[in-house]
Amino acid sequence: MAVLSRLEPKKVFEYFEKLCAVPHGSRNTKRISDLCVSFAQELGLRWRQDEVNNVVIWKDASPGYEKAEAVILQGHIDMVCVKTEDCAKDMAREGIDLVTDGEWIWGDKTSLGGDNGIAVAMILAILANDSLPHPPLEAVFTVDEEIGMDGAFALDCSDLKGKKLVNLDSEEEGVFTVSCAGGVRLDCLLPGKQEPLSGCQTYSVTLSGLLGGHSGGDIHKGRASANQVMVRALYSAMERCPGLRLSDIHGGKFDNVICSKCEALAAVPTGQAEAFEAFIREFDAVLKNEYAGCDDGITLTCGKTTLDSALSQKTTENILSILLALPQGVQAMNVDFPGLVQTSLNLGVMAMEEDGLRLSISVRSCIASQKAMIVQRVRAILELGGGAVSEHSNYPGWQYAKQSVLREDALAAYKAVTGKEGVIEATHGGLECGLFIEKIPGLDAISIGPELHDVHSTKERLSAPSTARMYEMTCELLKRSK
Repeated sequence: MAVLSRLEPKKVFEYFEKLCAVPHGSRNTKRISDLCVSFAQELGLRWRQDEVNNVVIWKDASPGYEKAEAVILQGHIDMVCVKTEDCAKDMAREGIDLVTDGEWIWGDKTSLGGDNGIAVAMILAILANDSLPHPPLEAVFTVDEEIGMDGAFALDCSDLKGKKLVNLDSEEEGVFTVSCAGGVRLDCLLPGKQEPLSGCQTYSVTLSGLLGGHSGGDIHKGRASANQVMVRALYSAMERCPGLRLSDIHGGKFDNVICSKCEALAAVPTGQAEAFEAFIREFDAVLKNEYAGCDDGITLTCGKTTLDSALSQKTTENILSILLALPQGVQAMNVDFPGLVQTSLNLGVMAMEEDGLRLSISVRSCIASQKAMIVQRVRAILELGGGAVSEHSNYPGWQYAKQSVLREDALAAYKAVTGKEGVIEATHGGLECGLFIEKIPGLDAISIGPELHDVHSTKERLSAPSTARMYEMTCELLKRSK
């Protein structure tokens, strides 16, 4: 029996379970894209699948709604794949093992992919519901949103007629998102070559036990970035042990995820081994004190290992100095929306390769000029150290519209279903709405979604009752779009 078979609405969770059974991490979306096409074929609906695996599905208006404006329903089909250290699942080949207690749904030792699989499931259930009164529908499923909105960038919108966009990629019930940050990914290189080691004691150093999280939704929570803290630890160790040489450092898989674990390999002169080990113990205590209450599990450890080569002392000093100077986290708060982060950056990925250390940094801001300023700052710091920076997936922000018919209809629909007032907010996260607004002049947009916690992590969980309410609210909104 299907794991979610007892949950309502049945069709929503039936589709969600089928989607979860298919691996669909970013850049691995062909199978789930084909699955969406097969759903359209089963429903007898017109569809289009492009070369990057975006899918568009059309459904004609129900009787009485033929003259209504088309509504675009949109979500993305890729997910961030993370798993616990003891999970043997190959997430590039295997689907999610779902678990539920009837109230919440989560993945067994993995992220869930509720961001944004539940949106796709809700939209498919709406397309399959022939008793629902609705205007013409244009369902748009984009790929690779999590790595820079590549699908939305590539999407041809010329055959879309809708001037109202309901994006289902928000994660807090009753909160209606009407503006978001723009962003850009910076791929950086700090050059360095390995040289032979002699007369050294070598160590593996691990920083672990951090919560991590979404670099948009969680960046303001004071959580530690394992990449940033490891750099600080090694720089401080270098001050205690001046002969320290770095051999390897790596942490994180995605630029838009706050890194939760970082590992390094380093060498110190044999006579400094005892001092190095003492420093690691001392600094572990320092970190536990600093992050008490927001990252209680933070742990810094070291163990002896064997290494043949490392970067020179001079190159090590240069790389650690440049990395220590890089800003991380919240840079400015928004005045118009109290509590909203306006500008931030996140060092999501570090990896040592043959030509040196490569970094991926996510920069976000709802103010284009501040986003450009942070890019300038990162570029200036890296280039001072002989490094290089390239920009990728530079997507626009979504500016708040003072007048919006869709927003008023959505608020009315939510109150009709729940009896509660919705809340209008902006988000520091990146949403595809900005790109759609650029491509479709005059587009009215809103972003909604059910309660979804700790996305992009193994703690990700989706509220089943909230999903039911937001599905009913979306159906009510369509009924009102006459």
